[in-house]
Amino acid sequence: MLKMLRIKPLLAVLVFLVIADGFITHYLVSGGIATEGNPLLQPIVGDWGFIFLKIGGACLCAVMLLDVYRRYPRTALVSTCCFVACYGGIVAWNVSLALW
Repeated sequence: MLKMLRIKPLLAVLVFLVIADGFITHYLVSGGIATEGNPLLQPIVGDWGFIFLKIGGACLCAVMLLDVYRRYPRTALVSTCCFVACYGGIVAWNVSLALW
């Protein structure tokens, strides 16, 4: 049980970053400041369905990573750290666009 404490804060940060990316992207696209880079998401960006998709997807991924952690803790920790770093970069990029 003590090992679970290592992954939960990382997963919380990951979910926060994914949702933050969704809100910042929604703001940027709705304001005409930027466009969505993911061609699969382009049709729904700007709609609130996009935000709900980001929230649901982030929570689903966190649950899946937690399940992986139970069987392969090292793999889940490394993967989650990589995802946090990537989404941290994406959010930083989006914030820089918003402030530009």
